[in-house]
Parts: sequence; C-alpha cells; structure tokens
Amino acid sequence: MPQGQPSVVPDDGLTTRQRRNRPLVVVHTGIGKGKSTAAFGLALRAWNQGWPIGVFQFVKSAKWKVGEENALRVLGASGEGGSVAWHKMGEGWSWVQRDAQMDNEEKAREGWEQVKRDLAAETYKLYVLDEFAYPLHWGWIDTDEVVEVLRGRPGTQHVVVTGRNAPEKLVDLADLVTDMSKVKHPMDAGQKGQRGIEW
Repeated sequence: MPQGQPSVVPDDGLTTRQRRNRPLVVVHTGIGKGKSTAAFGLALRAWNQGWPIGVFQFVKSAKWKVGEENALRVLGASGEGGSVAWHKMGEGWSWVQRDAQMDNEEKAREGWEQVKRDLAAETYKLYVLDEFAYPLHWGWIDTDEVVEVLRGRPGTQHVVVTGRNAPEKLVDLADLVTDMSKVKHPMDAGQKGQRGIEW
C-alpha cells in the first residue's frame, strides 16, 4: 500500500487508522469523458475487497447494454469478490433534457428513495450513483436533502456521484472531487461513439 504522508493532520481526535477508514463521498464531475468510467474503476477495487456494491444509473436507458454492467454482474456472480446489484432508474433521458420529462423526474425520485432506504439499511459498502448530478442540477431531486442524507448516513458506506454540473453544495460536502476537463474528443471532429470505448 502507498505510504504517502498527508500534508495536514487534522485535530479531530481520530487515530490514523480511524481517519484512513472514514467513509467517503466522491464526486466525478465536469464536461470531460471518464466520470462513470472512473467510478466503475472504484467499483472494481471494492469488488476485489469483497464489498457489496450497489450501482444506481439515473440517466442511461434501461435498454442500453452498458459494458461495465455486464463485467460487474459477472464478477459479482463469480463468488470470488463482493456482490453487485445494478439498478437502472432512467428511460433514456440524458444530459440533453427532453420535453416529456415527467416520467423521468418521477423515476429519478423513486431511485433516490431507494438509495435512501439502502443507506439507512446499510445494504452496500459502495454506492455508485451514476449520472446522479443531472437530476440534482435540474432540480428534480432536492440537493439539500441529498447532502443531509449523505452527511448522516450510518456505518462505513462510501458513495460516488457522477455527472456534469454537480451542485456546489454536493461538491462542498464531498471528500474527493475530480473535475474531468475536456482537452480533445473525437466527437469534435464528427466521430460518433464507438463500441468498446463509449459502451
């Protein structure tokens, strides 16, 4: 394990071990590619540690065949690492809002209610709330409530939130925030997404 030294040691009364094992809120935001990919990379590490993992996809269509889903489901069923549960909350809406969004708002709220139930029950050790920043940004789900629930979650549950335009209050709460910036992307040159790269 890396043995780096922190630049600051807070006066919080915790031992080094207690501070190291403190549950984290992680946010991957920004306009660049790789936010969900990074979160699924964390899920792979969690699976290797034997942690139960809950993935909640708030944007991607239930019909989409996402490569990470298949890989993590196979790993979860292998009996070698942690379990993996995959929940799809969207019907295909994306970061480009559509006019007929009422069903999507309702599904997003239902998804958040399920996350709250699972956090209260300590169902998973790692939660991947994929594209969850969008319904927060659009006002479909109350950011203040999310911050309160995440701050008060019991046990040692880690939560990763992905998506553009993560609200400032969520960023302020988070322990780790990465802003993915775009330097260059094939779509800028007219190339659509491709198998094995985007899905």
